[in-house]
Amino acid sequence: MNAISPQVSSTSVSALPSADELDRALRDASPAEIVAAALKTVGREKLALVSSFGTESATLLKVMADVDPAIPVIFLDTGWLFEETLAYRDTLIATLGLKDVRSIKPAEETLAREDADRDLWFSDPDACCRIRKVEPLARALKPFSAWLNGRKRFQGNARADIPVVEDDGVRLKFNPFANVSREELEAIFVRAKLPRHPLAASGFLSVGCMPCTSRTAEGEDERAGRWRGRAKTECGIHTMKTS
Repeated sequence: MNAISPQVSSTSVSALPSADELDRALRDASPAEIVAAALKTVGREKLALVSSFGTESATLLKVMADVDPAIPVIFLDTGWLFEETLAYRDTLIATLGLKDVRSIKPAEETLAREDADRDLWFSDPDACCRIRKVEPLARALKPFSAWLNGRKRFQGNARADIPVVEDDGVRLKFNPFANVSREELEAIFVRAKLPRHPLAASGFLSVGCMPCTSRTAEGEDERAGRWRGRAKTECGIHTMKTS
């Protein structure tokens, strides 16, 4: 891995290495090296990991915990999550020794104004994702200069060409698992003896909110069960800049 000049004490984005510079330096780095480089670049107080605590989330959380279990973790509690996901969050916090998991909820006034009948997911799923995920995440990320997420290129669609590091407006966005394969993810699960999401065994390969998540049939893309029957493939937090 190429050397990255540390900027731990800096809070000015202009003083940080550029996303392109970091991407070039880290494009062949391991996930642990990428997490460590993000931590060295901005410091723990300015770095967050955003996790859905979904079916693959334990792997990135494990890598992060091995680097520094006190890195803040942002969890978007949309109000539509499966109870199994909430239980899995608590299981992984205990299993991995995560020290700073922040459950972020949508603004109550926004829900009352825009989704009082709780049917926005059906009539306008993009708007539902905006008020329950995109806006809360933008609010939660305000104190941070960089964030980590678990997207992989093998997931396809808009994720097929993601870089290791990208510009996300006023902050850096690190994708430590951009280069990993399904086999490498499975190896992390097995090697670390990580618990599985409770819904994975019953055919949910990708788990989001209850109304917009369904089981995946054999041979389907792993995200085929998300927003089934619609052209929508992303909630918006990875297709809109958070700042």
